[in-house]
Amino acid sequence: MRRVIGSWLDGPKAALNDAREHADDERPQWRGEGLGLPASGSGSAAPTGRRALAFLVDILLAGLVTWAFTAPDVPGNYSVIGWFVITVVPVSLAGATPGMMLLRIWVARVDGATFVGPWRAIVRCLLSFLVIPAVVWNLDGRSWHDRLTGTLVLNR
Repeated sequence: MRRVIGSWLDGPKAALNDAREHADDERPQWRGEGLGLPASGSGSAAPTGRRALAFLVDILLAGLVTWAFTAPDVPGNYSVIGWFVITVVPVSLAGATPGMMLLRIWVARVDGATFVGPWRAIVRCLLSFLVIPAVVWNLDGRSWHDRLTGTLVLNR
């Protein structure tokens, strides 16, 4: 019984240290290890920084493209439509947005199929728009929108 109640009696640091000890047993050594991905190089899980930078490039590109149609006015909310098109069409057909292509990462299906397809690309885009599903990760480096669509983002 002491082990069960000991962690909260000893304070939050003891509970945190106990959780870390048990978590290390189940924690993979690299992102994607649980999916059979290599630790680094082509086919490994794309790092968070490159994914975020690709997303930023896509947002800026969508704003510029939309501004070309709305100039001299600011694009406003119409840039979301541009971002939707820039995200869904290339991911459906080529597996990568322009920002992903620039940073040499791509979206792949977990089941190994060649094309991501339109419904997966649309669901990924809509969930990315909500932000939270795209920024909550598991230990394999997959966010909610990746897990729901059966996809993952890999290095080229």
